[in-house]
Amino acid sequence: MGEKYVCLVCGRIFPQGQGIKITIKGTDYYFHSKACAYKFLKELVLSADVDCISSVAKDLRRKYEDLLEKKKERSKKVI
Repeated sequence: MGEKYVCLVCGRIFPQGQGIKITIKGTDYYFHSKACAYKFLKELVLSADVDCISSVAKDLRRKYEDLLEKKKERSKKVI
């Protein structure tokens, strides 16, 4: 039988291959569902130093805005 993990947020035990694993600087964080992962990551972002993450947030925003623009361009009908 496979390895078992414990959700960091709610304590639920789940088998290897299910759930979500996030690795930050070599430390693994396990969550049984996206809701638990979201709860953890939301608190992490809100607790982080704003000066530390603001440039990363701006870069990610630009990335996703570009992806949405490209998606919009691809979906336009060509007549």
